[in-house]
Amino acid sequence: MTHEEKALSYFSDKFHCSQSVLAAYAPELGLTEEQALKIASCFNAGMRKGEVCGACSGALMVIGALFGQADKNDLESRNHANILTDRFLNRFKELNGTYICNEILGCDISTPEGAAYAKANGLFTTTCRDMVALAVQVLEEILKSESK
Repeated sequence: MTHEEKALSYFSDKFHCSQSVLAAYAPELGLTEEQALKIASCFNAGMRKGEVCGACSGALMVIGALFGQADKNDLESRNHANILTDRFLNRFKELNGTYICNEILGCDISTPEGAAYAKANGLFTTTCRDMVALAVQVLEEILKSESK
């Protein structure tokens, strides 16, 4: 099963977008499924405020786990992770027009009215599913380029 298929399977099982993306990569990151699902559980729907798409946040967690800084003196890893973060967000925006959840959904989900609109129109199940797939596709592009 590909990472995209795994992420979409988690999403179909009613996990949030952020959880779905991170959990799809859990084995490669040395995380259990439970750890990945818990770590990413608060990043859905732009941290519940319609900010950066949760699927993007999940992908950035993967980038951080693989390439991020863990030693205070390792500025090379810090800079490299920053570059990959910019590459990810720029590419996602290039393909989708935005990485901001409220803009993706076309409503302000931080309000009861906006959340109700998104729910009534199935945006959390259709549009968000597409964002999970796109986030994994962009992440895979970056990971492939990093393995060369």
